[in-house]
Amino acid sequence: MTETRDVANKEAFRRLTEADPVLEDILPAGEAMPGMAPNMVLTSGPRMPWADYTGGQRDAVIGGALFEGLASDRDDALAKIDSGEIVVGGCHDHGAVGSLAGIYTASMPVFAVRNRTDGNVGYCNFYEGTNPRRLNYGVYDDGVKERLDYVHAIVAPPIRDAVRAAGGIPLKPIMKRALHMGDELHSRNTAASLLFTRELFPHLLTIAETDPEGVRRAVEALTEDHYFFLRLSMASAKAIADAARDVEGSSLVTAMGFNCKGFYIRVSGLGDTWFEGPHPTVHAKLFDGHSEDEISWMGGESTIAETVGLGGFAQACAFPLQAYQGGSAEAMVAQNLEMYEITLGESPDFHIPFLGYRGTPTGIDIFKVLETGITPVMDIGIAGKDGGQIGAGLVRAHTGCFEAAAAAFRERYGA
Repeated sequence: MTETRDVANKEAFRRLTEADPVLEDILPAGEAMPGMAPNMVLTSGPRMPWADYTGGQRDAVIGGALFEGLASDRDDALAKIDSGEIVVGGCHDHGAVGSLAGIYTASMPVFAVRNRTDGNVGYCNFYEGTNPRRLNYGVYDDGVKERLDYVHAIVAPPIRDAVRAAGGIPLKPIMKRALHMGDELHSRNTAASLLFTRELFPHLLTIAETDPEGVRRAVEALTEDHYFFLRLSMASAKAIADAARDVEGSSLVTAMGFNCKGFYIRVSGLGDTWFEGPHPTVHAKLFDGHSEDEISWMGGESTIAETVGLGGFAQACAFPLQAYQGGSAEAMVAQNLEMYEITLGESPDFHIPFLGYRGTPTGIDIFKVLETGITPVMDIGIAGKDGGQIGAGLVRAHTGCFEAAAAAFRERYGA
């Protein structure tokens, strides 16, 4: 079986590294995403019974229903979710990935990123802006609604028109260069956001002839705090990771994510099954006025970045993260080097200058995780129990989900 698994893993790794993500369009989720219905609210992690959603993730789903106009108030939303009139679904089941609570509703604009090598598409919705109180962090109020309306009505249309005028934007060249400029494409997207904006400039200038104020506001959103590209990084990583799905006999991880109950992975040779473990351990730098007892789990699928060799697997590219999420340059390098022990190979496209332009560790193998005892490190934002972002940090997975996946793998394929 080991020889067969090696062959399967080589094929999964080939698909992973040859994927070519290109931003093709920006469309409403209900129009773009397969199976996305008008009465749906999507959230992060495997779909659970509604009663199992707690805290900020539950509040975010309710907020999504209110934003979409599916309910008149909180009680009405709860009644309609209980009756099935409003359907709660999982982002991954519709080709998308969710940041933190990961809320998608049908009217929200999404990036459609096609892997032009294999034809599959990954989706991600827009960044909500700089305020730490955001829908994806479990908050919904008049301010959140106003910002969402602004993104959807003012920011998205000029960017959509520019992308269409360009005939699509290849994203891998931007990602490759951004890694050489201090990004790791998860918690730091400073260079990538500016490089993406540069690609849009000629087309935005043309649009500005008829809509100068719209273009001004779009450029402001693109550049105000350098996190705009995160959602493009996520959609790209989803398109890349899905290329490696369903390779019979492969033990490569194709998705990692959270919900309020635990941490989960999917494995190429085990289809759509999610394998559960406890929430990771956290090493965070919290914003002023917050403490560790406020840390809350409300979902998150931005760890699709680490799944394809970015984020925590490229942290030695991004030493400026020390100021945002704590740690030290020495620790970043040591943790990054560990990730080579649990992956199938090195990316031929994504390189770490500090390590002599070594390719990022790519293709997590569940059996290498268990053999070494080394688990993935991931860069994430930290949510608070009362909603909102309260900090950022690095988390390390526990082995439980990998043990569960390995047991299922042996049952299916033999020892």
